[in-house]
Amino acid sequence: MTEKEKMLDGQLYDANYDNELVNERQKCKNLCHEYNSLSPDKIEDRKNLLKQILGKTGEDFWIEQNFWCDYGYNIEIGENFYANHNCVMLDPAKITFGDNVFIAPNCGFYTAGHPLDFEKRNKGLEYAYPIKVGNNVWIGGNVCVMPGITIGNNVVIGAGSVVTKDIPSNSVAVGNPCKVIKKL
Repeated sequence: MTEKEKMLDGQLYDANYDNELVNERQKCKNLCHEYNSLSPDKIEDRKNLLKQILGKTGEDFWIEQNFWCDYGYNIEIGENFYANHNCVMLDPAKITFGDNVFIAPNCGFYTAGHPLDFEKRNKGLEYAYPIKVGNNVWIGGNVCVMPGITIGNNVVIGAGSVVTKDIPSNSVAVGNPCKVIKKL
């Protein structure tokens, strides 16, 4: 099994010495750099470049500069998607966003993680678990969504939250760790 196959299967893998993964990340980083370097008024150029970076998009979407991701092809966004400045998506596993998702500045979506066992971690091994965000979700500023998380439909995540557990539909959740404080 290749390192990429292990990565996509949620197993421990080594991303640092696998030429395929290194090359894919470098290609994506170059595209992100090009995107972030475009003049803000180059609307169509920016949108076209995002379509090259991301695995799947709707027609109505926008991501403000700066935006960074690892591979790009593992990110899928729905219709009426908006991500504000300084969004980071570490996507060795799928990150899927539904329709009508609004993301405030400085948010991170991290499918990648490292083993607690220091010997495995020191060997450069990591894992990746998918993140899924439903429809009609608003994510406040400076939110971190950790590996393997599902956020349901009709959810508000308060600013500064660290989402370490799944958040059910029709709720408001805040804090570190993020917890439901209100049903909608």
